[in-house]
Amino acid sequence: MKSGVEGFHDYEIVELLLTLGTPRRDCKQQAKDAIKRFKTLRGVFEASAGELQEIEGIGPHSAFGIRLVQEVARKFLKERILERPIYTSSKEVFEYLYHAMRGLKKETFKVLFLDAKNRVTEEEDLFEGTLNVSSVYPREVVKSALGHHAASLIFVHNHPSGTPDPSSSDREITQDLVFAGSIMQIKVLDHIIIGDNRYFSFADEGLIEEYEGRFLRMKRK
Repeated sequence: MKSGVEGFHDYEIVELLLTLGTPRRDCKQQAKDAIKRFKTLRGVFEASAGELQEIEGIGPHSAFGIRLVQEVARKFLKERILERPIYTSSKEVFEYLYHAMRGLKKETFKVLFLDAKNRVTEEEDLFEGTLNVSSVYPREVVKSALGHHAASLIFVHNHPSGTPDPSSSDREITQDLVFAGSIMQIKVLDHIIIGDNRYFSFADEGLIEEYEGRFLRMKRK
């Protein structure tokens, strides 16, 4: 309780969790088998209940206990993200949404709505499927933003391929959304693409600022 889990091996942490689900039973071998199969502690937490139960000796109660840790962590990250400004941290947005979006088989386009104090007030999935300029509609994004009284927006979508590098379509969509937001005086803070344990941030790469500058130059003309 005093020193935390810093001195524990990963398998020992899993062993403790398994013991909570099956008290008075030696769970060391199952814990070692879980780490061996899923490679890391994070890999164990991200495994599905079915995958966990494929390991001999891990039953539904133990699998539920491990899955519960992941869900509690996700809830904690969500509450933390709702309590303070996040626009400076693409990493925090990635950590919050990665578990929910990493296993999706289709591309899903999510919007985070922020108030004037840069606090997330709501999130919404707006589009699904192969995302391109003909399937992501800026007018629908603006409509939702106005409905949520948003002052700014963060866009997030996943790449099922696992590679977060933006396509030409991703770049075009983002520019269109920055232009649409600028017209309506709604700031686009970032567009984050989630891949396999990696992400790409348009803001971090300076592209949001570039698109804003491009819009201002067009406006002056």
